[in-house]
Amino acid sequence: MRLQLDAQLDQIAKKLRELATAKDRLQSLLDAVLALSREEDLPAVLHRCVTTAMSLTGARYGALGVLNESGEELEQFITAGLSESELSDLAGTDFPRGRGVLGHLIRNPQPLRVDDIASHPASVGFPPGHPPMRTLLGVAISVRGTIYGDLYLSERHDGRPFDREDEDIVVTLAGAAGIAIENMRLFEQVRDSAEHFQRLLLPTLPDLHPFIGAATYRPATAPGHLGGDWYDAIWLPDNSCAVVIGDVVGHDLHAAAAMAQTRSMLRALLYDRLTPPSTVLHQLDRTLHGITDLPVTTACLARIEPAQEGWTLHWSTAGHLPPLLITPDRQTRYLYAEPGLPLAVNTEQPRPDHTHPLPPGATVVFYTDGLIEHPAHAVDDGLARLAELATAYIGLPLQDFVDTLADHHPSDGHDDMAILALRTPHT
Repeated sequence: MRLQLDAQLDQIAKKLRELATAKDRLQSLLDAVLALSREEDLPAVLHRCVTTAMSLTGARYGALGVLNESGEELEQFITAGLSESELSDLAGTDFPRGRGVLGHLIRNPQPLRVDDIASHPASVGFPPGHPPMRTLLGVAISVRGTIYGDLYLSERHDGRPFDREDEDIVVTLAGAAGIAIENMRLFEQVRDSAEHFQRLLLPTLPDLHPFIGAATYRPATAPGHLGGDWYDAIWLPDNSCAVVIGDVVGHDLHAAAAMAQTRSMLRALLYDRLTPPSTVLHQLDRTLHGITDLPVTTACLARIEPAQEGWTLHWSTAGHLPPLLITPDRQTRYLYAEPGLPLAVNTEQPRPDHTHPLPPGATVVFYTDGLIEHPAHAVDDGLARLAELATAYIGLPLQDFVDTLADHHPSDGHDDMAILALRTPHT
């Protein structure tokens, strides 16, 4: 009787352990699905899919093969689990294209479990330097009913072949991966469309001789995150060069449309009035207020005017960040001055003008807050970092210089950014 009771208790304990293991596995699967949905680019989604499948099944090796457009062979192969020495042994070996057992799964996209790869009818062996692999679990990943690729796992750490539970959980993961891949595709399409639309609204800088001008625009990382950042530069009839940088509040089509309207109107006013920047900004504010519903907008408008020795920067700001001046000897200085109110706040407030001499070979950088703002840091920290970057890279050609500032921006990248730089002649 006692032996029978002990056996029953052992069975109950075994069942409880199995239930606990199943619960942990299910929780791990749910965590994995959530992790896939949080990734922000397709390569991260694909790599996360491989490593998660390895973790859920206890596999030592994992890979994901992405099919080409024909769906007949692999055009990309993402691997995980290979050691540095194993990777070194495979150096110079082309990644699998979908032959052998891998090709069998491409032609027959049903879950595949193989206890001995070498004995499978489709096996063609491994290339020189390939680590020994005996077992395989393969599952296809579908996106909108079309096979996108195949997930491969090999060699459980416990030495046992993959079982039905491994297959079921990887099939479930593959379903979630297909949704995550499709979402990422849509994300990238929306982001690319928004960026293309935004760039169509921005000008190509004209020839500003004798100055050198360069500009760059970078969209925000969020999908469909249209911005109101803009820049412009034109040569005026009175032998001065006008530059402007601005930022319409908002991240939608309304902000982008308001930006385009503001830029076009400002161009007309600049060319027609030939007045100080403060006067142009004041007239722009009054005009926009009278004919349109303009969102709050910051801007910095400047004229680079000829002087007896070199040039003079003559500018006025509407609540915008100060220009950054870099002298030929790599000294940096922010041109802090009374900023004035943003546009669309109060059209009756006077707007101040400011001037500063520009020596030959000086560079002035105008930028929007997306370049320097980070929620974890003070604005002054971002400005200090931008000045450091400017000092380090000022020797580059001007277009490379502004592109490098954008590449190494001290912001968090969640807002679009625009940069415009102008360099005075060296003589």
